Amino acid sequence: MQELNESSFDPITFVLTGIPGLEESHIWISVPFCLLYLVALLANTVLLLAISTQSSLQQPMHLLLAMLALADLLLSTSTVPKMLALFWFSSREISFDACITQMFFTHFSFILESSTLLAMAFDRYVAVCEPLRYAAILSPSLVLKVALSSVLRAFLIMFPPVFLLKRLPYCGHKLMPHTYCEHMGIARLACADIRANVWYGLATALLSSGLDVVLISVSYALILRAALGLPSPRARLKALGTCGSHLCAILAFYLPAFFSFLAHRFGRRVPAGLHVLLANLYVVLPPVLNPIVYGVRSRQIRQGVLRLLRPGQGWPGARGGEEEAGRGEGGGSFPDPVWCFQTDPSHSPCGARASGRAPARCGRMPVAGRMLPFSLSALERSPRGPPRISRPAPNHAPAARHHEYLYRPDEY
Repeated sequence: MQELNESSFDPITFVLTGIPGLEESHIWISVPFCLLYLVALLANTVLLLAISTQSSLQQPMHLLLAMLALADLLLSTSTVPKMLALFWFSSREISFDACITQMFFTHFSFILESSTLLAMAFDRYVAVCEPLRYAAILSPSLVLKVALSSVLRAFLIMFPPVFLLKRLPYCGHKLMPHTYCEHMGIARLACADIRANVWYGLATALLSSGLDVVLISVSYALILRAALGLPSPRARLKALGTCGSHLCAILAFYLPAFFSFLAHRFGRRVPAGLHVLLANLYVVLPPVLNPIVYGVRSRQIRQGVLRLLRPGQGWPGARGGEEEAGRGEGGGSFPDPVWCFQTDPSHSPCGARASGRAPARCGRMPVAGRMLPFSLSALERSPRGPPRISRPAPNHAPAARHHEYLYRPDEY
Protein backbone atom coordinates (compact mmCIF):
# COMPACT_ATOMS: atom_id res chain seq x y z
CA MET A 1 0.00 0.00 0.00
CA GLN A 2 2.82 2.38 0.85
CA GLU A 3 4.52 1.60 -2.45
CA LEU A 4 1.29 2.27 -4.33
CA ASN A 5 0.76 5.63 -2.62
CA GLU A 6 4.31 6.70 -3.36
CA SER A 7 3.98 5.75 -7.02
CA SER A 8 0.96 8.00 -7.41
CA PHE A 9 3.04 11.08 -6.56
CA ASP A 10 6.22 10.06 -8.40
CA PRO A 11 7.10 12.41 -11.29
CA ILE A 12 5.97 10.84 -14.56
CA THR A 13 6.76 11.84 -18.13
CA PHE A 14 3.90 11.30 -20.56
CA VAL A 15 4.37 10.83 -24.30
CA LEU A 16 1.88 12.56 -26.60
CA THR A 17 1.47 10.55 -29.80
CA GLY A 18 -0.44 13.17 -31.79
CA ILE A 19 -3.42 12.31 -33.99
CA PRO A 20 -3.75 8.50 -34.12
CA GLY A 21 -3.58 7.13 -37.65
CA LEU A 22 -2.37 10.42 -39.13
CA GLU A 23 1.17 10.53 -37.77
CA GLU A 24 2.68 10.75 -41.26
CA SER A 25 0.52 13.78 -42.08
CA HIS A 26 1.39 15.82 -38.99
CA ILE A 27 3.43 18.34 -41.00
CA TRP A 28 0.56 19.04 -43.40
CA ILE A 29 -2.02 19.15 -40.60
CA SER A 30 0.10 21.67 -38.72
CA VAL A 31 -0.15 24.28 -41.51
CA PRO A 32 -3.88 25.15 -41.09
CA PHE A 33 -3.61 24.94 -37.31
CA CYS A 34 -0.65 27.33 -37.31
CA LEU A 35 -2.45 29.79 -39.58
CA LEU A 36 -5.61 29.63 -37.48
CA TYR A 37 -3.60 30.20 -34.31
CA LEU A 38 -1.83 33.24 -35.79
CA VAL A 39 -5.15 34.70 -36.95
CA ALA A 40 -6.65 34.11 -33.50
CA LEU A 41 -3.70 35.81 -31.79
CA LEU A 42 -3.78 38.82 -34.12
CA ALA A 43 -7.57 39.28 -34.15
CA ASN A 44 -8.08 38.94 -30.40
CA THR A 45 -5.08 41.13 -29.57
CA VAL A 46 -6.27 43.92 -31.88
CA LEU A 47 -9.76 43.63 -30.41
CA LEU A 48 -8.41 43.93 -26.86
CA LEU A 49 -6.24 46.92 -27.76
CA ALA A 50 -9.14 48.70 -29.45
CA ILE A 51 -11.44 48.19 -26.46
CA SER A 52 -8.86 49.08 -23.82
CA THR A 53 -7.52 52.23 -25.49
CA GLN A 54 -10.77 53.88 -26.62
CA SER A 55 -13.30 55.11 -24.12
CA SER A 56 -16.10 54.94 -26.70
CA LEU A 57 -15.78 51.13 -26.68
CA GLN A 58 -15.74 50.67 -22.91
CA GLN A 59 -19.41 49.76 -22.71
CA PRO A 60 -20.88 46.60 -21.17
CA MET A 61 -21.22 44.75 -24.48
CA HIS A 62 -17.63 45.57 -25.45
CA LEU A 63 -16.30 44.61 -22.02
CA LEU A 64 -17.94 41.21 -22.48
CA LEU A 65 -16.21 40.97 -25.87
CA ALA A 66 -12.91 41.67 -24.12
CA MET A 67 -13.63 38.85 -21.64
CA LEU A 68 -14.34 36.52 -24.54
CA ALA A 69 -11.12 37.52 -26.31
CA LEU A 70 -9.08 36.85 -23.15
CA ALA A 71 -10.68 33.42 -22.74
CA ASP A 72 -9.98 32.65 -26.41
CA LEU A 73 -6.33 33.62 -26.09
CA LEU A 74 -5.92 31.49 -22.97
CA LEU A 75 -7.68 28.50 -24.55
CA SER A 76 -5.60 28.49 -27.73
CA THR A 77 -2.27 29.41 -26.12
CA SER A 78 -2.60 26.63 -23.54
CA THR A 79 -2.67 23.95 -26.23
CA VAL A 80 -1.57 25.03 -29.72
CA PRO A 81 2.14 25.80 -29.05
CA LYS A 82 2.73 22.29 -27.64
CA MET A 83 0.69 20.82 -30.48
CA LEU A 84 2.84 22.57 -33.10
CA ALA A 85 6.04 21.53 -31.30
CA LEU A 86 4.83 17.94 -31.51
CA PHE A 87 4.00 18.24 -35.22
CA TRP A 88 7.18 20.05 -36.25
CA PHE A 89 9.93 18.88 -33.88
CA SER A 90 8.49 15.57 -32.59
CA SER A 91 8.54 17.04 -29.08
CA ARG A 92 6.29 14.36 -27.63
CA GLU A 93 7.35 14.22 -24.00
CA ILE A 94 5.63 16.29 -21.33
CA SER A 95 6.17 16.07 -17.59
CA PHE A 96 3.38 15.11 -15.23
CA ASP A 97 3.22 18.56 -13.62
CA ALA A 98 3.26 20.31 -16.99
CA CYS A 99 0.50 18.01 -18.21
CA ILE A 100 -1.63 18.76 -15.15
CA THR A 101 -1.05 22.50 -15.63
CA GLN A 102 -2.01 22.32 -19.29
CA MET A 103 -5.13 20.33 -18.40
CA PHE A 104 -6.12 22.90 -15.75
CA PHE A 105 -5.81 25.96 -17.99
CA THR A 106 -7.44 24.26 -20.98
CA HIS A 107 -10.59 23.33 -19.06
CA PHE A 108 -10.45 26.56 -17.00
CA SER A 109 -10.52 28.71 -20.15
CA PHE A 110 -13.28 26.56 -21.64
CA ILE A 111 -15.52 27.08 -18.59
CA LEU A 112 -14.64 30.79 -18.56
CA GLU A 113 -15.60 31.16 -22.21
CA SER A 114 -18.83 29.26 -21.65
CA SER A 115 -19.73 31.63 -18.79
CA THR A 116 -18.91 34.62 -21.00
CA LEU A 117 -21.15 33.34 -23.80
CA LEU A 118 -23.95 32.98 -21.26
CA ALA A 119 -23.42 36.58 -20.11
CA MET A 120 -23.46 37.75 -23.74
CA ALA A 121 -26.70 35.86 -24.35
CA PHE A 122 -28.22 37.74 -21.40
CA ASP A 123 -26.83 40.97 -22.86
CA ARG A 124 -28.57 40.19 -26.16
CA TYR A 125 -31.82 39.41 -24.36
CA VAL A 126 -31.83 42.72 -22.50
CA ALA A 127 -30.82 44.69 -25.61
CA VAL A 128 -33.56 43.22 -27.79
CA CYS A 129 -36.38 42.66 -25.29
CA GLU A 130 -35.74 45.49 -22.77
CA PRO A 131 -33.87 48.20 -24.73
CA LEU A 132 -35.10 51.11 -22.61
CA ARG A 133 -33.69 49.51 -19.44
CA TYR A 134 -30.39 48.32 -20.91
CA ALA A 135 -28.13 50.90 -19.25
CA ALA A 136 -29.90 50.48 -15.90
CA ILE A 137 -29.58 46.68 -15.91
CA LEU A 138 -26.16 46.12 -17.48
CA SER A 139 -24.02 48.62 -15.62
CA PRO A 140 -20.19 48.44 -15.62
CA SER A 141 -20.27 47.26 -12.00
CA LEU A 142 -22.48 44.32 -12.98
CA VAL A 143 -20.10 43.39 -15.81
CA LEU A 144 -17.20 43.43 -13.31
CA LYS A 145 -19.14 41.15 -10.94
CA VAL A 146 -19.93 38.80 -13.83
CA ALA A 147 -16.24 38.65 -14.78
CA LEU A 148 -15.07 37.92 -11.24
CA SER A 149 -17.77 35.31 -10.64
CA SER A 150 -16.92 33.60 -13.95
CA VAL A 151 -13.24 33.36 -13.02
CA LEU A 152 -14.06 32.10 -9.52
CA ARG A 153 -16.51 29.56 -10.91
CA ALA A 154 -13.98 28.16 -13.39
CA PHE A 155 -11.28 27.95 -10.70
CA LEU A 156 -13.51 26.14 -8.18
CA ILE A 157 -14.64 23.63 -10.80
CA MET A 158 -11.12 22.82 -12.03
CA PHE A 159 -9.31 22.78 -8.69
CA PRO A 160 -10.51 19.30 -7.49
CA PRO A 161 -9.45 17.40 -10.67
CA VAL A 162 -5.83 18.31 -9.95
CA PHE A 163 -5.92 16.23 -6.76
CA LEU A 164 -8.11 13.54 -8.32
CA LEU A 165 -5.38 12.94 -10.89
CA LYS A 166 -2.44 13.24 -8.49
CA ARG A 167 -3.85 10.52 -6.21
CA LEU A 168 -3.88 7.92 -9.02
CA PRO A 169 -1.08 5.40 -9.68
CA TYR A 170 -0.01 5.19 -13.32
CA CYS A 171 2.20 2.05 -13.21
CA GLY A 172 4.50 3.27 -15.96
CA HIS A 173 1.73 3.98 -18.52
CA LYS A 174 2.99 6.89 -20.59
CA LEU A 175 1.54 6.85 -24.09
CA MET A 176 -1.31 9.36 -24.47
CA PRO A 177 -3.04 9.29 -27.90
CA HIS A 178 -3.62 13.03 -28.05
CA THR A 179 -1.90 16.32 -28.85
CA TYR A 180 -2.50 17.90 -25.42
CA CYS A 181 -3.54 16.84 -21.94
CA GLU A 182 -7.20 16.41 -20.98
CA HIS A 183 -8.72 15.30 -17.70
CA MET A 184 -10.06 11.95 -18.86
CA GLY A 185 -7.13 11.40 -21.21
CA ILE A 186 -4.81 11.47 -18.18
CA ALA A 187 -7.16 9.47 -15.96
CA ARG A 188 -7.40 6.59 -18.45
CA LEU A 189 -3.66 6.02 -18.11
CA ALA A 190 -4.07 5.15 -14.42
CA CYS A 191 -4.00 1.56 -13.22
CA ALA A 192 -6.67 2.10 -10.55
CA ASP A 193 -10.35 2.83 -10.20
CA ILE A 194 -11.18 6.13 -11.94
CA ARG A 195 -14.92 6.19 -11.30
CA ALA A 196 -14.52 9.31 -9.14
CA ASN A 197 -12.89 11.11 -12.07
CA VAL A 198 -15.58 9.93 -14.49
CA TRP A 199 -18.50 10.99 -12.30
CA TYR A 200 -16.92 14.29 -11.29
CA GLY A 201 -16.18 15.17 -14.90
CA LEU A 202 -19.71 14.23 -15.96
CA ALA A 203 -21.35 16.16 -13.13
CA THR A 204 -19.29 19.32 -13.65
CA ALA A 205 -19.85 19.25 -17.42
CA LEU A 206 -23.61 18.98 -16.99
CA LEU A 207 -23.85 21.55 -14.19
CA SER A 208 -21.49 24.09 -15.77
CA SER A 209 -21.35 24.04 -19.57
CA GLY A 210 -24.53 21.98 -19.88
CA LEU A 211 -26.46 24.44 -17.73
CA ASP A 212 -24.96 27.32 -19.72
CA VAL A 213 -26.22 25.78 -22.96
CA VAL A 214 -29.75 25.44 -21.55
CA LEU A 215 -29.83 29.05 -20.35
CA ILE A 216 -28.37 30.31 -23.64
CA SER A 217 -31.04 28.39 -25.54
CA VAL A 218 -33.80 29.89 -23.39
CA SER A 219 -32.37 33.37 -23.89
CA TYR A 220 -32.20 33.06 -27.65
CA ALA A 221 -35.67 31.52 -27.78
CA LEU A 222 -37.00 34.65 -26.07
CA ILE A 223 -34.97 36.81 -28.46
CA LEU A 224 -36.43 34.92 -31.42
CA ARG A 225 -39.96 35.39 -30.12
CA ALA A 226 -39.37 39.11 -29.60
CA ALA A 227 -37.83 39.46 -33.07
CA LEU A 228 -40.76 37.72 -34.76
CA GLY A 229 -43.12 40.06 -32.94
CA LEU A 230 -41.62 43.20 -34.49
CA PRO A 231 -43.96 45.04 -36.86
CA SER A 232 -41.34 45.94 -39.47
CA PRO A 233 -40.09 43.14 -41.78
CA ARG A 234 -36.72 44.88 -42.05
CA ALA A 235 -36.35 44.96 -38.26
CA ARG A 236 -37.32 41.28 -38.02
CA LEU A 237 -34.75 40.26 -40.61
CA LYS A 238 -32.07 42.32 -38.90
CA ALA A 239 -32.80 40.85 -35.48
CA LEU A 240 -32.95 37.30 -36.82
CA GLY A 241 -29.69 37.80 -38.71
CA THR A 242 -27.93 38.93 -35.53
CA CYS A 243 -29.36 36.02 -33.57
CA GLY A 244 -28.35 33.55 -36.29
CA SER A 245 -24.75 34.75 -36.31
CA HIS A 246 -24.47 34.38 -32.54
CA LEU A 247 -25.98 30.91 -32.64
CA CYS A 248 -23.50 29.83 -35.32
CA ALA A 249 -20.59 30.97 -33.15
CA ILE A 250 -22.05 29.19 -30.12
CA LEU A 251 -22.51 25.96 -32.08
CA ALA A 252 -18.93 26.19 -33.36
CA PHE A 253 -17.75 26.39 -29.76
CA TYR A 254 -19.96 23.78 -28.08
CA LEU A 255 -20.43 21.01 -30.66
CA PRO A 256 -16.77 19.86 -30.96
CA ALA A 257 -16.28 20.26 -27.20
CA PHE A 258 -19.29 18.16 -26.26
CA PHE A 259 -18.42 15.56 -28.88
CA SER A 260 -14.95 15.26 -27.36
CA PHE A 261 -16.42 15.06 -23.85
CA LEU A 262 -18.96 12.35 -24.72
CA ALA A 263 -16.49 10.37 -26.86
CA HIS A 264 -14.08 10.13 -23.93
CA ARG A 265 -16.73 8.58 -21.71
CA PHE A 266 -19.14 6.69 -23.96
CA GLY A 267 -17.75 6.65 -27.53
CA ARG A 268 -15.84 3.38 -27.58
CA ARG A 269 -16.48 2.98 -31.31
CA VAL A 270 -15.56 6.53 -32.33
CA PRO A 271 -12.28 6.54 -34.31
CA ALA A 272 -9.53 7.94 -32.13
CA GLY A 273 -8.19 10.11 -34.95
CA LEU A 274 -11.58 11.81 -35.45
CA HIS A 275 -11.95 12.41 -31.74
CA VAL A 276 -8.51 14.03 -31.40
CA LEU A 277 -8.97 16.10 -34.58
CA LEU A 278 -12.26 17.57 -33.31
CA ALA A 279 -10.70 18.18 -29.90
CA ASN A 280 -7.99 20.19 -31.65
CA LEU A 281 -10.54 22.16 -33.64
CA TYR A 282 -12.43 23.40 -30.59
CA VAL A 283 -9.30 25.07 -29.21
CA VAL A 284 -8.54 27.05 -32.40
CA LEU A 285 -11.81 27.49 -34.28
CA PRO A 286 -13.79 29.59 -31.73
CA PRO A 287 -10.84 31.96 -31.07
CA VAL A 288 -10.79 32.67 -34.82
CA LEU A 289 -14.55 32.98 -35.34
CA ASN A 290 -15.44 35.00 -32.26
CA PRO A 291 -13.60 38.23 -33.20
CA ILE A 292 -15.20 38.02 -36.65
CA VAL A 293 -18.75 37.27 -35.56
CA TYR A 294 -18.82 39.52 -32.50
CA GLY A 295 -16.32 42.18 -33.59
CA VAL A 296 -16.03 42.68 -37.32
CA ARG A 297 -19.82 42.70 -37.80
CA SER A 298 -20.12 45.53 -35.27
CA ARG A 299 -19.72 48.96 -36.83
CA GLN A 300 -18.39 50.42 -33.59
CA ILE A 301 -15.70 47.73 -33.35
CA ARG A 302 -14.72 48.22 -37.00
CA GLN A 303 -14.39 51.95 -36.53
CA GLY A 304 -12.47 51.45 -33.29
CA VAL A 305 -9.99 49.12 -35.00
CA LEU A 306 -9.55 51.58 -37.87
CA ARG A 307 -8.90 54.42 -35.42
CA LEU A 308 -6.39 52.18 -33.62
CA LEU A 309 -4.50 51.29 -36.80
CA ARG A 310 -4.65 54.80 -38.30
CA PRO A 311 -5.13 57.24 -35.41
CA GLY A 312 -4.65 60.36 -37.51
CA GLN A 313 -7.37 59.48 -40.00
CA GLY A 314 -10.89 60.86 -39.58
CA TRP A 315 -13.41 58.16 -40.37
CA PRO A 316 -16.79 59.23 -41.76
CA GLY A 317 -19.75 58.12 -39.71
CA ALA A 318 -17.66 57.28 -36.68
CA ARG A 319 -19.92 59.12 -34.28
CA GLY A 320 -19.04 58.73 -30.68
CA GLY A 321 -15.30 58.57 -31.20
CA GLU A 322 -13.05 60.19 -28.66
CA GLU A 323 -12.48 63.22 -30.91
CA GLU A 324 -16.20 63.79 -31.39
CA ALA A 325 -16.91 63.09 -27.76
CA GLY A 326 -14.54 65.90 -26.86
CA ARG A 327 -16.33 68.24 -29.23
CA GLY A 328 -19.63 67.33 -27.69
CA GLU A 329 -18.44 68.62 -24.36
CA GLY A 330 -18.03 72.08 -25.73
CA GLY A 331 -14.48 71.78 -27.06
CA GLY A 332 -15.42 72.35 -30.70
CA SER A 333 -17.98 73.71 -33.10
CA PHE A 334 -20.28 70.69 -32.98
CA PRO A 335 -22.77 70.73 -30.10
CA ASP A 336 -24.24 67.68 -28.42
CA PRO A 337 -26.85 66.17 -30.77
CA VAL A 338 -30.42 66.71 -29.65
CA TRP A 339 -33.10 64.55 -31.24
CA CYS A 340 -36.87 64.95 -31.15
CA PHE A 341 -39.44 62.19 -31.14
CA GLN A 342 -43.21 62.27 -30.93
CA THR A 343 -44.69 61.78 -27.47
CA ASP A 344 -47.64 62.95 -25.41
CA PRO A 345 -49.20 66.05 -27.05
CA SER A 346 -49.73 67.64 -23.64
CA HIS A 347 -45.98 67.77 -22.93
CA SER A 348 -43.85 69.84 -25.27
CA PRO A 349 -40.69 71.24 -23.68
CA CYS A 350 -39.25 71.88 -27.13
CA GLY A 351 -42.17 73.95 -28.21
CA ALA A 352 -41.80 72.57 -31.73
CA ARG A 353 -44.99 71.67 -33.57
CA ALA A 354 -45.32 69.96 -36.92
CA SER A 355 -48.43 70.23 -38.99
CA GLY A 356 -50.86 67.42 -38.23
CA ARG A 357 -48.60 65.76 -35.71
CA ALA A 358 -48.16 65.78 -31.99
CA PRO A 359 -45.54 68.09 -30.52
CA ALA A 360 -42.02 66.76 -30.32
CA ARG A 361 -40.10 66.20 -27.11
CA CYS A 362 -36.36 66.64 -27.20
CA GLY A 363 -34.16 63.98 -25.71
CA ARG A 364 -30.44 63.54 -25.36
CA MET A 365 -29.06 60.07 -25.07
CA PRO A 366 -25.82 59.64 -23.09
CA VAL A 367 -24.19 56.28 -23.86
CA ALA A 368 -20.75 55.57 -22.36
CA GLY A 369 -20.10 59.26 -21.77
CA ARG A 370 -21.13 60.42 -25.23
CA MET A 371 -24.28 61.60 -26.96
CA LEU A 372 -25.88 59.37 -29.57
CA PRO A 373 -29.05 59.57 -31.69
CA PHE A 374 -31.87 57.16 -31.00
CA SER A 375 -32.05 53.97 -33.03
CA LEU A 376 -35.34 53.22 -34.75
CA SER A 377 -34.72 49.47 -34.62
CA ALA A 378 -34.33 49.71 -30.86
CA LEU A 379 -37.38 51.91 -30.44
CA GLU A 380 -39.46 49.37 -32.34
CA ARG A 381 -38.68 46.92 -29.57
CA SER A 382 -40.19 49.14 -26.90
CA PRO A 383 -43.19 47.48 -25.22
CA ARG A 384 -45.12 50.76 -25.58
CA GLY A 385 -44.72 50.80 -29.34
CA PRO A 386 -42.33 52.72 -31.58
CA PRO A 387 -42.38 56.51 -31.12
CA ARG A 388 -42.09 58.42 -34.37
CA ILE A 389 -38.74 60.08 -34.83
CA SER A 390 -38.95 63.58 -36.26
CA ARG A 391 -36.31 65.96 -37.54
CA PRO A 392 -33.37 66.93 -35.28
CA ALA A 393 -34.12 69.84 -33.03
CA PRO A 394 -32.36 73.18 -33.54
CA ASN A 395 -29.12 73.71 -31.68
CA HIS A 396 -30.73 76.27 -29.41
CA ALA A 397 -33.58 73.95 -28.33
CA PRO A 398 -33.51 73.18 -24.59
CA ALA A 399 -32.71 69.62 -23.52
CA ALA A 400 -35.26 67.37 -21.88
CA ARG A 401 -35.43 67.37 -18.13
CA HIS A 402 -35.02 63.59 -17.91
CA HIS A 403 -32.48 61.71 -20.00
CA GLU A 404 -33.59 58.73 -22.02
CA TYR A 405 -31.18 55.81 -21.78
CA LEU A 406 -31.47 53.59 -24.79
CA TYR A 407 -29.24 50.96 -26.32
CA ARG A 408 -28.87 50.32 -30.02
CA PRO A 409 -28.93 46.52 -30.56
CA ASP A 410 -28.18 46.87 -34.27
CA GLU A 411 -24.64 47.99 -33.33
CA TYR A 412 -23.71 44.64 -31.82
